[in-house]
Amino acid sequence: MLALSQTLSGAGLAAGITVGALLAEEMLGSTGLSGLPAALFTGGAALGAVGIGRVCQRWGRRPGLTLGYATAGLGSLGVVLAAAVGTVWLLFLSLLVYGAGTATTLMARYAGADLASPARRGRAVSLVLFATTLGAVVGPNLVGVTGDVAHGLGVPRLAGPFLLAVVAYAAAAVVLGAFLRPDPLRLARARAAEAASKGELEREEEREAQREAGAESKAAEAAEPTNVRGIVSGASVMTLTQLVMIAIMTMTPVHMRAHGHATETAGLVIALHVAAMYLPSPLTGVLVDRIGRRRVAAASGIVLLAAGGLAALAPAHSVPALAAALVLLGIGWNFGLVSGTAIVTDAVPLATRASTQGLVDVGIAVAGATGGLASGLVVATGGYATLALAGGLVALGLVPLLALTGRSKDETARTRSAAAPGSPAVTAAPGERT
Repeated sequence: MLALSQTLSGAGLAAGITVGALLAEEMLGSTGLSGLPAALFTGGAALGAVGIGRVCQRWGRRPGLTLGYATAGLGSLGVVLAAAVGTVWLLFLSLLVYGAGTATTLMARYAGADLASPARRGRAVSLVLFATTLGAVVGPNLVGVTGDVAHGLGVPRLAGPFLLAVVAYAAAAVVLGAFLRPDPLRLARARAAEAASKGELEREEEREAQREAGAESKAAEAAEPTNVRGIVSGASVMTLTQLVMIAIMTMTPVHMRAHGHATETAGLVIALHVAAMYLPSPLTGVLVDRIGRRRVAAASGIVLLAAGGLAALAPAHSVPALAAALVLLGIGWNFGLVSGTAIVTDAVPLATRASTQGLVDVGIAVAGATGGLASGLVVATGGYATLALAGGLVALGLVPLLALTGRSKDETARTRSAAAPGSPAVTAAPGERT
């Protein structure tokens, strides 16, 4: 059910990516502000990540993710209405609410890691991301079809993908709300409590262990240490990759249309980009588990530099060159997200995992909002090539950052364990430390 909801949410996510900047440019009549939609819906993702993280922490993944997708569906409907009546303030407000879908789609990856052993955590995260691929790739390629539907309803064509988002996010909310059982986070906590109780029974007499197991299992869970350095390191990786990816991706459709390319052509390039964001996930997960989180994270910076350089040098009339740059951009983002997620999850104890993950995703969303807002201003003043090259250089900063933060002993042991024959292959043993 988690995979199905991710497929649906991918189609909703693609709306803002594909036509958000174009819709704003059309309604505002300014390229300089065309990055504002990305800033708004990623800012909405920051707010959504806080709320969803708190709901997940208190009640579990299912209610938190369901609420997030339902909110995104409401925001998508608001965008359609704003385009229909030509109201800019409603567009901005609705894009902010629509951003909850971005937060929810990303936070769902943590649900995949809840029951995974440390040796397979990267692969567990990657499988959830991979499920997003179909909807995220199909969505941009339906720009023409959904535009025709919108036109038939008396709505501007560029609002068409948001009609698809309304249906997709609503369906994702229904699927999760009705069928995501048992709740992954609640089950992981139950297993941890059970393991702690069994440990007490082995060390104490049966009667006293039965009397004290409930309270002490919670204490044991709360006593798990938090690796602050790991949280900072993983969050930094995901924040920088999000900043660079959003900035370059947002302005690519605007850049293409300014040079005579059709909206459908820009949609194809974005579809290839989104495919590269999610399709490599299974391979990325294996790399993260086998060669190490930090090595893959450093590779993301190098790949993003290559993407920015190619985008800067690509002739504006060359669709293949721009598509190749956007594919590299997606792969670099994927490397950063999967590796960063694994680093953060390794560093946080089960007792505070959901709330901490939510706060980390706030930083990611703020970075995306910054990249989206700045991208339009940079392109308006310095051009698309300047934006692309600057983004690549910023991403390269991941390499020295990771070298400075280093790697904890736990991460080193975990990487060796993952590479060793007979390492855990399916789920975490009850009570396994993270």
